[in-house]
Amino acid sequence: MAIESALVPLPSEIIMPFSGYLVSQGKFNIHLVALSGALGNLIGSLGAYYLGYLGHEKIVRRFIRNYGKWILVSEDELDLAEKLMHRYKDGVVLLSRVVPGIRTIISLPAGIARLPIYRFIVLTFVGSLIWSYLLAYIGFVMGENWDTLGPYFHSLDAVILVIIVLLLGLGIELDMYGHF
Repeated sequence: MAIESALVPLPSEIIMPFSGYLVSQGKFNIHLVALSGALGNLIGSLGAYYLGYLGHEKIVRRFIRNYGKWILVSEDELDLAEKLMHRYKDGVVLLSRVVPGIRTIISLPAGIARLPIYRFIVLTFVGSLIWSYLLAYIGFVMGENWDTLGPYFHSLDAVILVIIVLLLGLGIELDMYGHF
């Protein structure tokens, strides 16, 4: 969870349900799983928050300008996130913690918008706790059926690999012509 929240694409949608499955097997406690997920998310989020807070122009914006096309984030999207943060602050942070994809990057615009750190911590922890409980509960409910889901997840591996290759190929092709 800390890795995902530190802007590294390691989806909680895999980690937390599996932990919930382990709860169903009697190996973990669902409350400790959710608490661990929320704390991990908070730790990783603090790194991304401070990156936005301290390195907005020098690091973040320059990185997005140069490499945003590879991580599918444009400078316009960064500007939009910044505007939303300035306008809705607390609500954006709290609600984004339960939206896949957005939950991973919201800490960066929160830092850029200089959301007070204590509010950021509380909102991030509460939203992440809700998300962690939800995903752990899904894994818990899957319980005995976990092994039957394996083939479905593995069939998606090929689809994901094809998408990544296509995106990389598209990015290289568009970059050769100076567009993206």
